[in-house]
Amino acid sequence: MASDLEQLCSHINEKIGNIKKTLSLRNCGKEPTLKTILNKIGDEIIVVNELLNKLELEIQYQEQTNISLKELFESLEEDCKDVEHLKENIPPHLPQVTVTQNFVNRSDLDPEEPVKVEEPAPTKKPLKEQRSIKEMPFITSDEFNGIPAYMKSRLTYCHINDVIKEINKAVVSKYKILHQPKKSMSSVARNLYHRFIDEETKETKGHYFVVEADIKEFTALKVDKRFHVILNILRHCRRLSEVRGKGLTRYVIT
Repeated sequence: MASDLEQLCSHINEKIGNIKKTLSLRNCGKEPTLKTILNKIGDEIIVVNELLNKLELEIQYQEQTNISLKELFESLEEDCKDVEHLKENIPPHLPQVTVTQNFVNRSDLDPEEPVKVEEPAPTKKPLKEQRSIKEMPFITSDEFNGIPAYMKSRLTYCHINDVIKEINKAVVSKYKILHQPKKSMSSVARNLYHRFIDEETKETKGHYFVVEADIKEFTALKVDKRFHVILNILRHCRRLSEVRGKGLTRYVIT
């Protein structure tokens, strides 16, 4: 009971103290000198309040910027991983590009001496224009993605293009012999030449083609089930067509 009375008295005394402070502040507001000070304090409170609002907006902006930077950083990390993956998995069939440049040190040149530009020597015209041999274009990544899954099975983009590279090798080797003057042929080349001529038909006239014997002759490819699966894919991608006759299947470059 005594403790409850003490708490009640303390609460009443606190209220009385607050009332006294309020009355004293009210009286202060009536004095001209203090009233001016209170007005300045009020103005400064308004300014501080505006600054706090601006600070809150700036904090929100910085938080949003921080989130955006984190997302950008994560995106750049993914891009870096993709670049490293591409760098480590460059398809072997892509041609190697080498760039050579000749640089002249400007300090070695006499500023008063005019620079002489050497004209390239005229190139000698070839005695006989070389014929171009049509080759099969490589499969693009978009074309590879468009191949039905049941058709490509476990074959990869590189597997297919590696076979294209070897088929092109066989085509070039074959038609180099066909374009070669007969007088300069060896006995082996002459025998191949006659076989190539015998294998031609009306349907293959004017087209470049190879048969399985050419693949075995000029490449290290195995003419097996996997090879024929890839040929089926190349037909699907319109890289070649088949012409059958005389017990042979001719793979025509389209």
